Amino acid sequence: MSIRYMSIKDTAPVALAVKDRVEEVLARTPKGLLINNEWRDASDGGTFDVENPTTGETIATLASATEEDCRAAMDAAAGAQDAWARTPSRTRSEILRRAFDLVQERKDDLALLMTLEMGKPFAEALGEVRYGGEFLRWFSEEAVRDYGRYVDSPEGNLRMLVSHKPVGPCLLITPWNFPLAMATRKVAPAVAAGCTMVLKPAHLTPLTSQYFAQIMVDAGIPAGVLNVVSSTAASMVSETIMADPRLRKVSFTGSTAVGKLLMKLATDNVLRTSMELGGNGPLIVFEDADIDKAVAGAMAAKMRNMGEACTAANRLLVHESVVDEFVAKLAEKMSALTVGNGLEEGVTVGPMIEAKARDSIERFVTDAVDRGAEIVVGGKRVEGPGYFFEPTLLRNVPRDARVIREEIFGPVAPVITFKDEEEAVELANATEYGLASYVFTENISRGLRIGDRIEFGLMGLNVGVISNAAAPFGGAKQSGLGREGGAEGIHEYTTTQYIGVESPWA
Repeated sequence: MSIRYMSIKDTAPVALAVKDRVEEVLARTPKGLLINNEWRDASDGGTFDVENPTTGETIATLASATEEDCRAAMDAAAGAQDAWARTPSRTRSEILRRAFDLVQERKDDLALLMTLEMGKPFAEALGEVRYGGEFLRWFSEEAVRDYGRYVDSPEGNLRMLVSHKPVGPCLLITPWNFPLAMATRKVAPAVAAGCTMVLKPAHLTPLTSQYFAQIMVDAGIPAGVLNVVSSTAASMVSETIMADPRLRKVSFTGSTAVGKLLMKLATDNVLRTSMELGGNGPLIVFEDADIDKAVAGAMAAKMRNMGEACTAANRLLVHESVVDEFVAKLAEKMSALTVGNGLEEGVTVGPMIEAKARDSIERFVTDAVDRGAEIVVGGKRVEGPGYFFEPTLLRNVPRDARVIREEIFGPVAPVITFKDEEEAVELANATEYGLASYVFTENISRGLRIGDRIEFGLMGLNVGVISNAAAPFGGAKQSGLGREGGAEGIHEYTTTQYIGVESPWA
């Protein structure tokens, strides 16, 4: 098979209009800490730089929160909690709806910031804006529908009044790979439930979250309800805030290793936790699958966000009778991708987030090849500015290779084969993770049967993208606890209270 050379596009000559837009949007993006609806400098004047992974250049300098700033943020959140909890749900709903409308109005600004600080192509960043915005709209609707119940006890001597109350101040810690959607997915249900918040964005991609926080202020969120403490000292922020007895919940999206540390910290004050952690998702292609559909699904599940997603198809498990056709068609699609600056038209694959991420992917590929894997497409870093790696397809990958056992978080697709359904299930479940999975078969009964047998919180049946604000998102095993989105999402931010009332008929 001929493979088109995927050269990086020149990152320097960006159209003048785009350059002007970049400078304008960056100038309007808050660089401080948001405490009590005021943007302020860090207490010690400390700062950190945000880098564009496409060029390696610094694009902004932000205030870096200290322990004093974290305590001030908690003071603000705790001080606003009682009044915010008593705020009518319709008021909270209307704030979220206004925020949704503002996100749509400013979608180009948000997408531009994501492309600059994270590297994803502009068109894909616009897709994240649409997806992330939907959490604001969904939870604006859920805010007024968080129903309780009022029923007789079975014995008839009591009326049981069951209601949901806001859990209280929350610490929300978001990752770098989806800087808008991960913020809206946590902030929106907390707002809907009546909780105040301290948001800690990832230091690699804080600009989008800072811009979004200003949108929430513009939408009318009261002072102290949403506070933002960007910082390079992630452990200091979490340790300081989680030690505060006024905090009632922590929600974290990130690696399993960090999630475990946060869960240990949470035990001291018995904090509610929501943990969306690592993944090692299988994509299973059965012998009766529509191969074109499976290839399209694999491209979506593997290459979305350059593979830097916890829901990515990490392992492609293909029935031995169709593997040649599947690999040939997938290779053709992957070879057609264009690596480069996401602000350039036609670019479909941006950089890795930082140099060590690119280097890690290179080590994954080297390990697989050393163990006998064959490179079908790509396989190496792209020289030049920025942190690029070619979209890479591997076949004949040994099952003990690191790309099979560990989360890749990059544009590398390893293919292994299986003989029958039993082996497919065994391979899929052979991981400590259990977040996203994908199954391609024209036999719907088989698809549902596989869903019953594999140990994953999410499964796409003949589709490669399944995330939706109206669906419960979360994993099993070491992929986390709790659910975000859907009808379940608001309950992560509430406690259930039962009041027994004497029955009028007793």
